[in-house]
Amino acid sequence: MDADIKAKFDAYPGHIKPHMLALRSLIFELAAELNAGKVTEELKWMEPSYRVKNGSPVRMDWKAEHPDYLYLYFHCQTKLVETFRTLYSKELTFQGNRAIELPLMQPLPESIIAHCLTLALEYKQRRNLPLLGA
Repeated sequence: MDADIKAKFDAYPGHIKPHMLALRSLIFELAAELNAGKVTEELKWMEPSYRVKNGSPVRMDWKAEHPDYLYLYFHCQTKLVETFRTLYSKELTFQGNRAIELPLMQPLPESIIAHCLTLALEYKQRRNLPLLGA
């Protein structure tokens, strides 16, 4: 983790940082399982951002103005959030066509989030498939 990313994670409140680190770990674990290649980690719009060669970028953040949620952001011009909404409208809450809202007061639906992240990490291979091949 480079210094800028570390500083961003260290700036999160103590009760938020473990959740953010868990999402980060999940991204790296999935990328390794999928043989997706090197994960590029950087700050985009002051938010941790992750991408692999054949995927679509994923950003994540916590906002003080919405303290009860974490957010996973996806490129708004992809079919990712539209697909997630079709598959998981009963389990997840969305912010427009760009984000999944994760309530901190509920357990992380890890298998669902892992599936969504998998679709993002493999997006360029799946983008022409109905429901991204889900």
